[in-house]
Amino acid sequence: MFKTVLFPIDQSREAREAADVVTNVVQKYGSHLVLLSVVEESSPDTPSADPMVSPEAVAKLLRDAQALFSQQGIPSEILEKQGKPAFTICDVADEIGADLIIMGCRGLGLTEEGATDSVTTRVINLAPCPVLIVP
Repeated sequence: MFKTVLFPIDQSREAREAADVVTNVVQKYGSHLVLLSVVEESSPDTPSADPMVSPEAVAKLLRDAQALFSQQGIPSEILEKQGKPAFTICDVADEIGADLIIMGCRGLGLTEEGATDSVTTRVINLAPCPVLIVP
């Protein structure tokens, strides 16, 4: 049913909590797991301490996540992209033919429109496949 599962990650608590659901779904359906992290385009409004604007921090986050899933016997592919998170997540889901996107209810980022529009909300509205949101 879910041949390819896309798990976009950032350094939020919600992303870490969603990892358990990803593990269960991938094991149950024998899915191919793709881990994605987006290096956000830096701007004057982006604080320099934001870890998601550092390609090195994002690469380490992906390696650590891959190791975590590997310890549970789940092979995964990692992708690091640059851009606006919601659009990039949806573009990658389309490119890889994802059958499901699993993500936390709210990650680190809000869109430039502010608190009323999170990355998760945008992904729900733009995704080319079902999206499972983990509270």
